[in-house]
This record gives sequence, structure tokens and C-alpha cells, in this order.
Amino acid sequence: MYPNLYYLIKEFFGISLPFLEAISTAGFFMALAFIPAAWLWEHELKYKEKAGELTYRAETITVGNGINIQRILFHFILGFIGGFKLIGLFTGDTYKNNAGYFFSLQGNLTAGIICGAIWAFVTFYIQYKRRPAVPYNEIKKIYPHEYVPHAILIAALSGIIGAKIFGVLEHWSKFIKDPVHTFFSSEGFAFLGGFIVATFAMWLYHYKFGLQRMRMADALAPALILGYSLGRLGCHIAGDGDWGINNPKPNPFSWLPDWLWSYDYPHNILRKGIYMQGCTWDDYCYKLAVPVYPTPLYELAMGLIIVLVLLFALRREKLAGRVSAYCLMLMGVERFLIEKIRIDVRYNFLGLHPTQAEILAVFCFCCGVLLYFIAPVLKANKIK
Repeated sequence: MYPNLYYLIKEFFGISLPFLEAISTAGFFMALAFIPAAWLWEHELKYKEKAGELTYRAETITVGNGINIQRILFHFILGFIGGFKLIGLFTGDTYKNNAGYFFSLQGNLTAGIICGAIWAFVTFYIQYKRRPAVPYNEIKKIYPHEYVPHAILIAALSGIIGAKIFGVLEHWSKFIKDPVHTFFSSEGFAFLGGFIVATFAMWLYHYKFGLQRMRMADALAPALILGYSLGRLGCHIAGDGDWGINNPKPNPFSWLPDWLWSYDYPHNILRKGIYMQGCTWDDYCYKLAVPVYPTPLYELAMGLIIVLVLLFALRREKLAGRVSAYCLMLMGVERFLIEKIRIDVRYNFLGLHPTQAEILAVFCFCCGVLLYFIAPVLKANKIK
């Protein structure tokens, strides 16, 4: 396993870049997962636009009506965050052995202010130079796929925040003991919680702009599952604790590699298990005493199958909302089943002992069933 990019790059290329210790492989692969997800969503939106299922939104904008202060402020914030974290990564040494650098308050304050100020000034200058002599109104046609870049950013931020909040709720005792470290740690994310919060945030985003939300959601469904599934690959590579229960049984399938049946996660980021003699990986020298089910890989495989099913349904299902219903039901079933071989905190509820993920999985499935039956009467089936 590779707890951060430093060990990954050093292992494969023999290059030692100490600043990469700050970049968790789990977070890195989670971020990469949004790229194919964004591409798939945009592709499906364009398909629906071409098929006439989605139409443009006409918006009257005033060109040259002063300087857009909001855009300047937004670019200052982005520039500040980039300079504060990225330049701080190269110029400081507090990132060492700290995979949670990007979730901490560490960084280079001066670099952040300078980068933010430069980007804000450039934004102001471009607006100033492009302003017309006389302001005028213009009707602009905005197609749904044009919202993807902003929407993906919202999905990423809300997903990370949601995954962390649900992770905190799942390990409440840890949070009470050390709230700051627990919340800003790069560990302890509940992926299903992030999926739910991101979905809700996207719905609100579409509602604000008056888009055809249900058809947008149908096109988004396979992309969300794709991002979720590929993010699980990061969990496996980092060994972040999202593994299954002990599996000391010998591999019963000759065609299945042993590491797909049971795995001991050497050099895991949680430093759990027994010490590996002769290890030179600083503090990441532990492997599990008993191999476990590599459940992140199982979720990756099941997620990709769900993506294919949803893409198949998108080409054949004409009722708006049905594909979203399939997504919720399949996601609920997938997560409920995987919880049977995962290690998670269990709650006492009416004599039952479900995990948080099982509760959320049942909730997702029930919402999917409800949506399936109300889809025929949704106003979304009327193409505008």
C-alpha cells in the first residue's frame, strides 16, 4: 500500500520528492475520480440535448454593466487557497509525515495573499478592458452541459464535506476526544454519506437555476456512481481502513488472485496491525495480522457494473426519474450487501444492530422505490 504519493512515486520511479508526503493517495485518487465522472455526465447531457429531452435556458444578461465584484472575490479566494496550500507545500516542512496537510490550517499565508491578489487583479483588468462603451442587454442560451464545470466543483466540495460529517458521526467518541484533529484529518470519510450529500447539493444547484432537474439527475446518475467507485480505488491503495472483516480462509477459487480474496494491507495509512521487520517506510511499517476482504475492490467492481446498467437504462427509459430510481435502488443494494463483510460501528435499533451505512442503504433503496412509482406523474416528463 502507498499511504501518500511520496512512497508511490519512489516505489515506481525511484524518485524521492519529500513534499509529496502531504498528498494522501486516497485523496488524490478521489480527486482524479471526478475527471471521468465529469466527462461522462457532460456526454450524457449532450446526448439528451440532441435527443430533445433537455433544452436550453434563455437568460437575459447585461453586458458592460460595471465590474463583477463577485467574480473578482471568488477568484481571489481560489488564488488564496492555491497559493496558501500549494506554495506552502514546496516552501514549508510542516507537511512531513502529515498526510492531512491539505485538510489542516497549515500553509504559506503570504503566498496565499499574493496569489489571490494577482488573480483578482487579472480578473478585474480583463473585465475593465472588455467592457463596451455603452451597456446593452443580450439573450444568452445556456445548455445544461454548460453547467457541468461549476456543478462538479459543488459536487466535489459537498461530497468531501458530507463524507467527513458522516465519518465523524460514525466515530463520535473520537470526535469528542479530539474534534479539531478528527475533523481535519485525511482519514475517517464515509463515502456513502458523501454520495448522499453531493446528490442533495446537486439537486439544490439545479433547482436554483430552474433546470429540468429530474432529467439532469438521470444523466448524472451513472457519473455519480462512476466517481464513487473510482474513489474506492484510492481507499484500497492507501489502506485507509475501509476494508472488510478478517478472512483467513484459503482462496477457494483457482482463477482468483489471493490478494483479491484476502489481503493484509502492508504500509496501511492507519498504521494498524503488526510491525514489519526491516521496513524503512518511516511510521508506515504495519500490516494486518490477519488478512481481510479487500472490500474497496469489490465496491469498485460492483460500481462499474451499476454504471453499465444505468447507461443501458438511459438509452431505453423514457420516463424522467426512472434512471435515478434505479440508481438509488442499486446503490442501496450494493452497499447493504458489502456491509455484511465490512468492519463498521454498529448501532442498537429496535433489537437490530445495523451499521450507519446499512441504515443509509435502506433509506436510498426506499427512496428509489418511491421515485420509481411516482416517476410517471412527474412534471419533468413534459419536455419544455
